[in-house]
Amino acid sequence: MKPLQHDSVIPLYHQLKERLKESIQNGKWTSGDKIPSENQLMEQYSVSRNTAKKAIEELVQDGALYRIQGKGTFVAKPKLQQSLMGFYSFSKVLKEKGMNPKDIILNISEVKPSTKVKNGLQLSDDENVIVMERLRCANDEPYILESSYMPKSIVPDMEPLKKVGQISLYDLLEQQFNVIVTRAQEAFEPVLIRGDESKHLQTEEGLPALLLERTAYNDSGLPVEFCRSIVRGDRCRFYTELT
Repeated sequence: MKPLQHDSVIPLYHQLKERLKESIQNGKWTSGDKIPSENQLMEQYSVSRNTAKKAIEELVQDGALYRIQGKGTFVAKPKLQQSLMGFYSFSKVLKEKGMNPKDIILNISEVKPSTKVKNGLQLSDDENVIVMERLRCANDEPYILESSYMPKSIVPDMEPLKKVGQISLYDLLEQQFNVIVTRAQEAFEPVLIRGDESKHLQTEEGLPALLLERTAYNDSGLPVEFCRSIVRGDRCRFYTELT
């Protein structure tokens, strides 16, 4: 690795962070590799412990590295990247990247909607919804905990929903209930993974995640699904392009 420029206006911790990133990006270190310790980095680059520690901490926060107590710091798996430029399917994205998608259905039931779900689906006070909770996995690793709420008026029979995973939800809605999804609106916000969510996602409580809320509309412009997803921040990255 190139030496750091100690007389540069760029902070040493940032320079060191970029050197460590280069080692990951050029393939010198790969997923699961243990990186040098703080002491080794201090000696190699002639920096203070605080400088080495801050460089590592920022890469841990970025999801490029992860720590195991008592063992050291390791290179994380690369994040799944998804563009927000158009309608997308999580399963199709995984297949395009050579990964194996898998849906684990946790629950399908009829419930009274919360105020947020009711408003999102433009329901009256006496209308119930069908909720389907599922764990969305890539190569058997959980990435997303997802809850889809659909008006009972358009999904009068829950049984066909058990096929989701073998077929996409939107394809099933079209084939079984003649509901054609043509567009969707999505909103994102950062959250921390809670205890019940961490069990399903097989990760630690309190780690950063994305809360994704999507409202899908049919070809008549009516909302047919309100979806709430907890997306692991260490495994997924969304991006868009500005022109």
